[in-house]
Amino acid sequence: MRPDALAKAIADDRRAGKVPCFVCATVGTTSSNAIDPVGAIGAICREQGVWLHVDAAMSGTAALCPEFRWIQDGVELADSYCFNPHKWMFTNFDCDAFWVADRAALIRTMSVLPEYLKNKATESGAVFDYRDWQIPLGRRFRALKLWFVIRHYGVEGLQAYVRQHVELAQKFKSWIEKSPSFELAAPAPLNLVCFRHVGGDAINRNLLEALNVTGDMYLTHTSLDGRFTLRMAIGQSGTEEWHVREAWKTIQKIAIEVEPTV
Repeated sequence: MRPDALAKAIADDRRAGKVPCFVCATVGTTSSNAIDPVGAIGAICREQGVWLHVDAAMSGTAALCPEFRWIQDGVELADSYCFNPHKWMFTNFDCDAFWVADRAALIRTMSVLPEYLKNKATESGAVFDYRDWQIPLGRRFRALKLWFVIRHYGVEGLQAYVRQHVELAQKFKSWIEKSPSFELAAPAPLNLVCFRHVGGDAINRNLLEALNVTGDMYLTHTSLDGRFTLRMAIGQSGTEEWHVREAWKTIQKIAIEVEPTV
């Protein structure tokens, strides 16, 4: 997100008689791990009185490590924030961790209190009724599985995995950079590497299909700048360096097989 474009969009809306109310910045997009300039966006939202939500679903787990907390720069200006432990923190789907700076604003918006839900504990403030933090009335007990993950690995254990995954991704990135046949499609600051064969979309489509058919790995794809792009995401607790090296060997081998002959 470009802060200048955001400021212009808000101004255009106000001139058109509309009321801008919500901005969502992203820390680690799913497609490419792109990170918005949250601080600059937050300053605009504060000035304009617009709610800022920060979605760190993909990459928020990296902030377990002090050296990666730069991804959160500016988050203190957010009204709400979330990340998904089920994406990189080894928690079974689905599990989202959500924070809100002023819960009263959220509760005033979401709260519906029919007679059959009224009780003394709620009225006295003795309990938190999380039904008022969301649209559905009921919710599953997602917190328990996250608690078990944290108890099992511990903070240092989780940090070790995050660091290992980032290190492996950076090694894979370096191999792409040295290859005359492949190129990076986007910056790779964490554990996701977006890359493609220089031969064009057709080769990349064929390469993706051929790689996944082997059963040795599973890559997904996206479209960046209108070009078909492969995604190597490293985030599984059992992944070791030899897995990534073998994957790279397989990618290079199959790339030769799918290249068109002259």
